[in-house]
Amino acid sequence: MIDIQNMIMFGVVGACFGSFLNVIAHRSVQGRSWWGSERSICESCGHVLTAWELIPVISWLIQKGKCRSCGAKISVRYILIEILCAFMAMMIYSHWGLSWACLICCFASCGLVINSLTDFESGDIFDVFAVAPGILGLVIRIAGGWPALLDGLEGALCGFGIFAAIIILSRGGMGWGDASFMGGMGAVLGLKFTLLAFYLGIMTGGLWVIVLMLAGKVKWGRGDTVPLVPFLAVGCFITMIFGTDIFALLDTRFTYTDIFASSWPFVK
Repeated sequence: MIDIQNMIMFGVVGACFGSFLNVIAHRSVQGRSWWGSERSICESCGHVLTAWELIPVISWLIQKGKCRSCGAKISVRYILIEILCAFMAMMIYSHWGLSWACLICCFASCGLVINSLTDFESGDIFDVFAVAPGILGLVIRIAGGWPALLDGLEGALCGFGIFAAIIILSRGGMGWGDASFMGGMGAVLGLKFTLLAFYLGIMTGGLWVIVLMLAGKVKWGRGDTVPLVPFLAVGCFITMIFGTDIFALLDTRFTYTDIFASSWPFVK
């Protein structure tokens, strides 16, 4: 049974994490430290932001997306990511409740967001952010015994291997960061769910590229590039929430418990 108070709490915490992930991604791309005593500032005038100016969503709305000191515009990206993370957190709780799966999905979602942000902003994927969710996933899988751990290792190998093959065959046409990202997520999802996430991510990215081409934003043969990780992240998140249901629809021989047990047998 879903507790509405817990749902709201997850939304608030999700928004706070969204604000923090924005900072981590942006500073990492700039080569700045995102831990320690460095304060958040307005990048236009250097104004040190107060606690009241750092409240997720609310501060941006009250300030109408502008710095209180100099009036410079604050990117809409900040509020959008905070809202997105709040939505993702509530979705995870509504589907998994308070469980190990909820914990690992929340942590993995942080990885989805931060890697998407760095890829979108600079085209870079930082290995530490790509691999961290996978390490936690494997650690938690230990509680499920060897079958659960093996499934995570197979998922990691599958996620990394698919992109490694593409990189080798394309002679560097794709970065190794994409392989690291899917390797980390593969350890969380397991073999079956990794394949589903890859398919959903590629399909989502393909549809978006078609939209961009129709809008004239991307032209075939011009050398335009589109970041891939944000779309892979969409595929991973859909899989974490609806993967078992999708498999059940595709093959009625599998029950919810069968599919669930094949990937996260330690949760229930």
